[in-house]
Amino acid sequence: MKRKILIVAAFSFTIMGMAQKNEIKAAEKAIKGGDIASAKIALEAAEGTISEADEKLQAQYYFTKGKIYNDLAKKGDESAYEQAVASFKKILELETATGKQKYTSETNQYIVGITADLVNGAVSDNNNKKFKEGADKLYMSYKISPMDTIYLYYAASSAVNGGLYDDALKYYIELQEVGYDGSAVVYKAKNIDTGEMEPMQKSQRDLMVKSGTYSDPLDEKEPSKKGEIVKNIALIYSQLGQDDKALRAYQAARESDPEDVNLILNEANLYFKQGDKAKFKSLMAEAIAIAPDNADLYYNVGVISSEEGNIEEARENYKKALEKNPGYTNAFLNLSTTYVNEGNSFIDEMNSLGNSRADIAKYEELKAKKDGLFQTGAQTLEDALKTNPDNQGILTQLKNIYGAMGDNDNFMRVKKLLGE
Repeated sequence: MKRKILIVAAFSFTIMGMAQKNEIKAAEKAIKGGDIASAKIALEAAEGTISEADEKLQAQYYFTKGKIYNDLAKKGDESAYEQAVASFKKILELETATGKQKYTSETNQYIVGITADLVNGAVSDNNNKKFKEGADKLYMSYKISPMDTIYLYYAASSAVNGGLYDDALKYYIELQEVGYDGSAVVYKAKNIDTGEMEPMQKSQRDLMVKSGTYSDPLDEKEPSKKGEIVKNIALIYSQLGQDDKALRAYQAARESDPEDVNLILNEANLYFKQGDKAKFKSLMAEAIAIAPDNADLYYNVGVISSEEGNIEEARENYKKALEKNPGYTNAFLNLSTTYVNEGNSFIDEMNSLGNSRADIAKYEELKAKKDGLFQTGAQTLEDALKTNPDNQGILTQLKNIYGAMGDNDNFMRVKKLLGE
């Protein structure tokens, strides 16, 4: 009785295997005829039992399935790429395990083609501002070929461009985990016909130069992107409101690149956001020590000093910013404002005085100080007009100062400059 059962079981298995072969053949025939829909239907009939087939038949099945979904993807069903890749990878897994490589070579060619399609599609998506789609394609390209970590880097960049910060953060963290560096040597040469420097493979570049069609070979080193990645992680944490993680990321980034002024600025701005102005100023001082010619650094310290009521310190820093950048409009405006604000501080006291001789004398004394400060503020903006003659912000503030001073001639002059 047992023998009969075994014979029946074996016979059933043989029938099942024959059916699978017929279904796969039908799918292959439909592919050759260009009827991908019928090929898909035929292959789906074999799907439920394919795991029970031998490795040879499984490889045939997955190769056929990969071709079907690859064709569907090329015809516009971008979701089919994932199925195609999964099928082709299954073939490589099966044939590596068995040592038989009937489909391996063709499969690798298909995978290379899919990768190229995905990357080209991602470029098109990004050009059309479809950043999510572009990032997904680039990430899939990386998963197809994990050695090509540059695709993961580009996926993160695409996600950032689209404001997809959660995705970008995931990709940047994965770049850190795989130890992505990004440094490289770019080989270039000048196209003699166009005069343009063009990048290419080193061997190709050398041949082109030797042939005389290119000249001026150049090896350009691209710096490591590790610092950029850490910085972007910190920026994304900050964007997502996770300030503690952002600060830790900035500190880690600065350990790897302590001379990066932008990292210091970003960390300083995060402390400013948290209301820690003392730490902000401390970090700005570090930045100034590294980049003493950076006008923005002095300007930022001036802003904080103004907010803290340290007027002389603020003026000193605004003036240093203007030394470094004589056309720095905001530094002129803020410097002028320090004089106007100080002048305004006398008004309440002036209004509180009576009509006694002493009060009148005090009033005149305070008015002279106020007018002197207003005049200094006005002169600061007149100086600004030398480099920014049409700046509406400068002209508007200048008009207001002359109006407050009662200087009608200058008030009307500036109104005319404003086109009022």
